[in-house]
Amino acid sequence: MSRTFAALCLSLLALPLPGALAAQQEPFDIRAHYTKQEVMIPMRDGVRLFTSIYVPKDTTERHPFVMTRTPYSSGPYGADAFPPGLDHITLAYAKENFIIVRQDVRGRWMSEGEFVDVRPVIEHKTSSKDIDEPSDTYDTIDWLIKNVPYNNGRVGVRGTSYPGFYAEMAALSGHPALKVASPQAPVTEWMGGDDFFHNGALLLAHSFFFYGFGRPRPQPTSDRRSAPGLDYGTPNGYAWYLKLGALSNVNPRFYHDSVAFWDSIVAHPMWDAFWAARSGRPHLHDIKPAVLWVGGWFDTENLWGALHAYAAAEKQSLGTENRLVMGPWYHGQWNTPVGDSLGPMAWGMPTAQFYADSIEVPFFNYYLLDNQPAPRQFEAAVFETGRDVWHFVDVWPPANAVPTSFYLADSGRLATAAPESKARAYDEYTSDPAKPVPYTDEIRQWYNPAFMLGDQRFAARRPDVLVYQTAPLDSGLTVAGPIDVDLAVSTTGTDQDFIVKVVDVFPADYGRSQGGAAGYRTNRALGGYEMLVRGDVMRGKYRNDPEHAAHPEPFRPGVPTPVHFRMNDIYHTFRPGHRLMVQVQSTWFPMIDRNPGVFENIFLAKDGDFRATAQRVYRSADLASRIVLPVLR
Repeated sequence: MSRTFAALCLSLLALPLPGALAAQQEPFDIRAHYTKQEVMIPMRDGVRLFTSIYVPKDTTERHPFVMTRTPYSSGPYGADAFPPGLDHITLAYAKENFIIVRQDVRGRWMSEGEFVDVRPVIEHKTSSKDIDEPSDTYDTIDWLIKNVPYNNGRVGVRGTSYPGFYAEMAALSGHPALKVASPQAPVTEWMGGDDFFHNGALLLAHSFFFYGFGRPRPQPTSDRRSAPGLDYGTPNGYAWYLKLGALSNVNPRFYHDSVAFWDSIVAHPMWDAFWAARSGRPHLHDIKPAVLWVGGWFDTENLWGALHAYAAAEKQSLGTENRLVMGPWYHGQWNTPVGDSLGPMAWGMPTAQFYADSIEVPFFNYYLLDNQPAPRQFEAAVFETGRDVWHFVDVWPPANAVPTSFYLADSGRLATAAPESKARAYDEYTSDPAKPVPYTDEIRQWYNPAFMLGDQRFAARRPDVLVYQTAPLDSGLTVAGPIDVDLAVSTTGTDQDFIVKVVDVFPADYGRSQGGAAGYRTNRALGGYEMLVRGDVMRGKYRNDPEHAAHPEPFRPGVPTPVHFRMNDIYHTFRPGHRLMVQVQSTWFPMIDRNPGVFENIFLAKDGDFRATAQRVYRSADLASRIVLPVLR
């Protein structure tokens, strides 16, 4: 649900692509092939939702619908206003004469009603006043089937990020005409691991999405100036957020009691009934349409949602055609035309084009058109980074992945043997929230989409980052699935964050001796590159319930304490000659808000509450620290 998506709306109807990418698209004049309708579709409670419908002029056959429901505007508005171009996936559907539908969700832009962020699902409705996103989807589909001429009675829904949430909710609607849904990077559980919270820690910079998006809309509007973004006045996000200080400064300085969902976050700083009601996972049962879940390995926003919503549906909806796609993408990159690289890494193939042509479009066509070949059979289509190949597997995570421990050892070593010494060995660092570790070495207001595979050498040089690594690997190490972190730590404070990063260290002569092996660009700057493969944070006070960030408990200063959490899945090969590295730190700024080192509600902390603390990470026989990788054998 990024501000990039809010601004650009990576949607079914997109602006033309600049330069060389635009040249790759076959020209398509939507006006020549489609007519446009703008309608207000009534819901069961009388509220009407603004809907743009693009209908093929071809009346020789009946056509399916492909729909996106969005809080980011279904514009351009006006019965004669057509988008200047189509994105490459929608273009494929347009060439098949799909009816293209875009709808402003309840309470957004030109739709009536009240908008509710991640509106809770009501499974057992007793009256027309019991509305939710599944019911709004049902009522919309029902109206479309009955009122749009030349339709074939079949509907597909797709959407990315927040629209991915609405695609997920559409899958729960139960309408018999809905044949296929594709929630892509779907918002699924904000307190669980999407967008705003990771293991109880706030994604600080991303939370300022609410500055524009979260303000009230008193009445329907098509004026994009109604939701202005924040003018930071500087590209230096690190400095700007340090100057902001404590989270308690956000409302009086910027929101001024006008952003209701920020107030809700402050009022519910940990998992409770408020957040449980807004989780989509418990409702992913008895799903009728086929579902294609899509995510990116390097998506900092909704990677969690794609993986965990798929897993929940797989467990709870046994009769559903339920599939997963995970590619080497940042947030929504699969919607771009090519996807052949990310930052300095080139994948050796146009992964986004492959996804569109070989996965999504054939999947939708099969369920929505007559006489279509069956799509490729797979449970999960997953891209393996490091070797840069697609795999089409029958189960995810792989059943043949063996949990393999790598222990933090003396002299910065990462060892496969558990420590045997009974002496209480440890490594120590001081974490100062006034000088937090940056999440990237770039000067940016918010993230470079490639930061999740960014070079970590800048962090490894800091005294407040512990570094452990193996010797150069004699053979490849392929890891597929989630990563478990088991630390034995102590702190001089009463609360602390622990960030763990798994890193692929390239050989010093990479690009010269290997001639571009692994598909990466043959760039001498990659020699010694420390590629972030996966990283995440655990807010220590929630260590007793890491899944839901509940039941907080203070640390006893200086007392060794176990901290366990699970990081999101990867599919990555550490190639021969590379090293496996683990970095441990307590700040990751401004991606993650700062922990004051004091057991308190951090949303209410004052600037004077923040203090430097000393952390110990233990590595003895009775207090071992490790990561557990699912290694393919």
